[in-house]
Order: sequence, then structure tokens, then C-alpha cells
Amino acid sequence: MSDNRPLLFFDSGVGGLSVLAPTRRLLPDAPIVYAADNGGFPYGTKAEAEIAARVPALLGRLVERHRPRLIVIACNTASTIALGAVRAALDLPVVGTVPAIKPAAEQSRTRAIGVLGTDATVRQPYVDDLSARFASDCLVLRHGSAKLVELAEAKLRGEPTDPAAYAAVMAGLLDQPGGDRIDTVVLACTHFPLVETELAAASPRSLNFIHGGEGIARRTAFLTAGQDWPATPTPGIAVFTAPFDVPAGLVAGLARYGLDDIRFL
Repeated sequence: MSDNRPLLFFDSGVGGLSVLAPTRRLLPDAPIVYAADNGGFPYGTKAEAEIAARVPALLGRLVERHRPRLIVIACNTASTIALGAVRAALDLPVVGTVPAIKPAAEQSRTRAIGVLGTDATVRQPYVDDLSARFASDCLVLRHGSAKLVELAEAKLRGEPTDPAAYAAVMAGLLDQPGGDRIDTVVLACTHFPLVETELAAASPRSLNFIHGGEGIARRTAFLTAGQDWPATPTPGIAVFTAPFDVPAGLVAGLARYGLDDIRFL
């Protein structure tokens, strides 16, 4: 039987596309709704209380409108702050996104890990807990960057970005005491894998960058195993929470991820 219920991806902006891409590779027949909360963007500089109230309310409206089979909160900041509240409020599977500290600790040879995220994510107790549980024998250094979120958004729109800006972000992490030991960097914001190539080019030495996109895709495939999908492909839908004039570069960028139908909530 054909089942048209979509997978719903949610992020503050376009960062969740780094999670959508590997999920599409595993589940090519899945209908997709990608929701970007441009009305609340950026999350990384906002107070926790604002995010904790906003995210469950928005997802409730999106679920009512699109009737998904599963939600992926493709945003580290929203997940570390609001995941529990969303799961309590909605009666369907919800997959969160958390910093990939466990696999980073498993791969680091120098036992020194960097965590690049938004300001809101890197200060969360959740990150303390992950570090204590999975990287207790490692030096874990953190750096928050709102600028890197903006750079990722600009890149997706096809706009040029300044290499010096990426170098400044990496310096903010690597120039900390002990930063010279780091061999593995966790990209703890879903925006950041979109600019991984630029970060690697701006780094003074070779580093292993790691993020959770592939793991989230596998979890989503596991939770939907055995379910039916539409008999024919359906256009991916991109939903923005606030209306704006969508630039041609963004239209093209979304189309590269199969999101050809742009709407507003």
C-alpha cells in the first residue's frame, strides 16, 4: 500500500540539509517536508527559554498541517534544549541531533577533541554530560560561532564567503590552551558540515571533522523499516515560518536537495 506521510525535518535555517542528504540516500522514496524557522533564526544566540517555548509550538503546527510519520529535529541547539518537551507533546517518533562526541572520542588518537557549535549549544549541560560519559579521558575544548552559521547560509545561496572568516573560527578553537593537541573536531551544528571543506582549508593542519548526519539517517531508516512509501516520487517541500522574497540562489540551493516546492507556514 502507498503511504504518503512525509518525514519532517526541522531546523532554524538550512543547516538540517546536512542531515537530509544522507537520509535521502538511505530512503530515496520518502516524501520530505523540510521546515526552516527563519522567523526565529538564529537559534544559537537566543535564550534557552525562548527556544524551549518556540520549538514545540512550531512543531505542533507543522505536524497538524503535514501529518508526518516521523520528525527529525535537525538542529543541535533545538535538540539539546527542547527535545524532551517535543517528545512529551507529540505522539510520534522524534529523532534528535546531538554533538557527535562519542564517535569523536573513539577516533581521536591524541585524546584531544574540539567541539564547534553555536554559543547556545556549546554551553549546554548536555555537552558536559556527553563529554563525561564518552570522552572522560580526553581534553574537550569548545568554541561557539554565530558567524559560521551565517557563512553556511550564504554558501547555500551561492554567495561568496571570505576564507579569512573560516580561519578566524578555527583559530577560536585551536588557539585555546591545549588546542595544538586537537586531532578531531565535532561539527556540533548542522549548518557546519555544509562548510566543512572551507573549514578544512582554513585549518593550519589536517584534522578529522565529524558530525552526526549519517547516524541520524540510519536511525531514521531503522524507525521506518518495513513501512510503505508512495508508489511515485513526490516533490520535496521546503516550509519557512516567515514570508520573504526567496532569492534565486536559495531556490537553486534547495533544489539540489530535492526541495522544489517552497511554502510558508
